[in-house]
Amino acid sequence: MVEGLKYLYGPVPSRRLGLSLGVDIVSAKVCTLDCVYCQVGKTTEKTIERREFVAVEPVLAELKQRLAQGLKADFIAISGSGEPTLHSRLGEIIDGIKQITDIPLAVLTNGTLLYRQDVRADCAKADVVLPSLDAGDEQGFRKVNRPHKDISVGKLISGLCAFRNEFPGRIWLEVFLAEGLNTDTEQIAKIKDAVELIRPDKVQLNTAVRSTAEASVKRLDAGKLQAIAASLGANCEVVPDFSPRHHGEHVGSVAKTYYQC
Repeated sequence: MVEGLKYLYGPVPSRRLGLSLGVDIVSAKVCTLDCVYCQVGKTTEKTIERREFVAVEPVLAELKQRLAQGLKADFIAISGSGEPTLHSRLGEIIDGIKQITDIPLAVLTNGTLLYRQDVRADCAKADVVLPSLDAGDEQGFRKVNRPHKDISVGKLISGLCAFRNEFPGRIWLEVFLAEGLNTDTEQIAKIKDAVELIRPDKVQLNTAVRSTAEASVKRLDAGKLQAIAASLGANCEVVPDFSPRHHGEHVGSVAKTYYQC
């Protein structure tokens, strides 16, 4: 990891993206949700207002510097300490990154703003978009994700469906499961119904592997995760454990500070 960078971190080990250079463009912890399982911590500002948290130019300048120093990464991932689609110039940042590197670009998002055409247009510039869906009904959504008052699970699902209809790239939908919160048979069936509407390229099941915003969140055991994955269909997989040895010993110390699921 290179010292002195303000907007970039890594490359860090990601269980879904391999070795990933993170691009953090939203202040911590500004989000549309306040998920009980968030590994960054509790939301300090819950909003749906898009704004320019950081200027585009210094972000791109840092990336140019990092590329010049030699960069090996499987992905550049716009993610970090807040919801990245809240940045009003996200599309310009993606365009700028693609002009200076051929490394594939991913956007990690909770998906809640994809009901907006401008957000869908920005995210459609990426190679891979990794949104989330952790509940199939409003009660489960509010229990697990604690959304902004103007966000509903129906709005989230309709936005994901609209994005699927417009986006030719890959959508990897994450479903985070916490024992006793969203793992009963009825909730899994509702999530499956939503997945069939959204039609992602992959469904990736995740559970708590690090500290969470609420200490009461319980990890699902491997057997139950596999059983739920089988029930959700052939394109569903359990997010594998990350092994630092697959990417070299140097990532170990970085992983202690930054982590991308």
